Amino acid sequence: MRLPRTAHTDRAWRIHEIAHDFTVEDVWALPTPGGPADLVWLVRQIAEGMSGGVTGEGLVSRALFAIRWKLGALLGWDKSGTGIGTRLPTLRDRLPADLREGPRGPDLGSSPFTALYQREDEWAAEMGNKTVHAVMHIGWVPDGSGGYRGQMAVLVKPNGFFGALYMAAIKPFRYIGVYPALMRAIGREWRANAAVRSGH
Repeated sequence: MRLPRTAHTDRAWRIHEIAHDFTVEDVWALPTPGGPADLVWLVRQIAEGMSGGVTGEGLVSRALFAIRWKLGALLGWDKSGTGIGTRLPTLRDRLPADLREGPRGPDLGSSPFTALYQREDEWAAEMGNKTVHAVMHIGWVPDGSGGYRGQMAVLVKPNGFFGALYMAAIKPFRYIGVYPALMRAIGREWRANAAVRSGH
């Protein structure tokens, strides 16, 4: 379920200190019901999916990601020298000492994302290329029924006019193909791993 931006901005996340000049693009409630300490399981699940490449399902989602990476290769959006640590400074340089010295979160392998920090109730990772600098923020929030669930926010900082145009162009495809498939995949895997979580 898509949520209003205030579902992210009204919470006292540490990411606000770090990505204050980013725009909250999307906020989603994740189908991951659990207990107060279950964020670690969600982060592990997302990281395992991302480290192998694209997290998603279905022909539309896979096709959209394939088109995006082909365009990126053709136009040089993702080539070496255009991302974090080269064209873009990493947000880890903005982390206060307690977050910089604390756990960073799992290695994301071949994913374009790199983990920034992990706390008991939030985890953040960043990616960057010629079009945009983006943050994926995963929070763990009360669900209003005595339990907890995940919440995903996507924060972006487009690179100039072209970056803003790119974000506007892909918006319908994100809502029609990518996000619905991603939510189903996250929920299905969360349910499949219920026995593993309950055994720890």
